Amino acid sequence: MIDSLAGAQSSAVLFSMAETAKANNLKPYDYFEYILRELPQHRDDPENQQKQFIIDNLLPWSPNLSEYIRKV
Repeated sequence: MIDSLAGAQSSAVLFSMAETAKANNLKPYDYFEYILRELPQHRDDPENQQKQFIIDNLLPWSPNLSEYIRKV
């Protein structure tokens, strides 16, 4: 995956997301699983009216994230 520029960029994004999740006391695997499950539920909004609201609620520092992804 990282033997090309695109692969290296993709890896950097994933590593950055994982480290940001850790810095916000989240369990990275559970956080990835959560956002990958939540995002598809909102893709059919033709106007993307709630786009910013959805993104804001999925960021690692959002107080609205599910409790099971937080470290105890």
